[in-house]
Amino acid sequence: MATTKMKTDEKSGVQSPISYLRDHRGATGNNKLIVWIVLIVGFALSFAIPQFNIVNGYIQTIIMYVGINIILTASLNIVNGYMGEFSLGHAGFMAIGAYVASLLTLHVFPSSSSFFFFPLAVIAGGLGAALVSLIVAIPSFKTRGDYLALITLAFTYIVKSVIENIAAIGGPRGIVGIDKLTTLPWVFFWTVLSVWIMRNFVYSNFGRGVLSLREDEVASRLMSVNTQQVKFLAFALSSFFAGVAGALFAHLLQYINPNVFDISKSVDVLLMVYLGGIGSIGGSILGATIYTVLLEVLRPLGMFRMVLMPLLLVFLMIYRPRGIMGLRELRWLVPGQELKIVKRWRRKKVVNDANPAS
Repeated sequence: MATTKMKTDEKSGVQSPISYLRDHRGATGNNKLIVWIVLIVGFALSFAIPQFNIVNGYIQTIIMYVGINIILTASLNIVNGYMGEFSLGHAGFMAIGAYVASLLTLHVFPSSSSFFFFPLAVIAGGLGAALVSLIVAIPSFKTRGDYLALITLAFTYIVKSVIENIAAIGGPRGIVGIDKLTTLPWVFFWTVLSVWIMRNFVYSNFGRGVLSLREDEVASRLMSVNTQQVKFLAFALSSFFAGVAGALFAHLLQYINPNVFDISKSVDVLLMVYLGGIGSIGGSILGATIYTVLLEVLRPLGMFRMVLMPLLLVFLMIYRPRGIMGLRELRWLVPGQELKIVKRWRRKKVVNDANPAS
């Protein structure tokens, strides 16, 4: 009788309590378990690897670069992937975050307690980049497509030129003697926090507004989406995490100069975004990991690797323009409520296809 009742509910498109609980457990319980296992294991390894020297220092550095690149890639994906715009200014925002954080740890915070003030320096670097992004966004979002790319490209060159001409912050020589405060645990913490915040943003009401802009801005405005507010918020969030990545990068490299943040840096981030896939945080993680590791594997080729990587982007745009995971997401990055809605929609679609209206 219970079986008959459940079948009847499925045919009518109404979800029975049993199937609801089954879907809820499968959508949320398994995802949460996987996420918590990954976080606990990753957190433990971030301390154990440097403490017990499980891998050598070179590999540890590569792992930290992977984490920093994940932050960069996911943040740019908000603008280029989810919002559907095209920005080339990420290197400029990264430079602002790197310089603000470095100047704070060198000249403002006490050197004896710099480790404890390091999180504040990273946040300050992100806030500095976000504030500048609001100034850039005012003229930028009056245009679309290629024009936005040109404005953000010009912004990157402006930032580079301004830094080169300020002797108080090192000018073209840059800043040397930065303490190595970026460690594996800190990179793991900031990477997880950044991915978590950006994932929650994407699935929030503002994130829905960002997705609607990608599909049709005019229709979004007609549906009462405050397009200017959504654009500014998405651009500021993207720039904030670019600044965070810049702060971590500076305190890992221990030396920065304007040439580090030229247009080639923005191109590197673009490669990672379109390699992993647009509109996908999981794709950003995958793209940043593959690109960073591949760049090190090809290091024996010297300058030829800088030819191979752009060629990779060309072939990617021809044969897979959306990237490896374009517009798709890893299951454990999708909220359980979203998975439940998708399952319910698919079930109703199957029922409607099987029983078309007469």
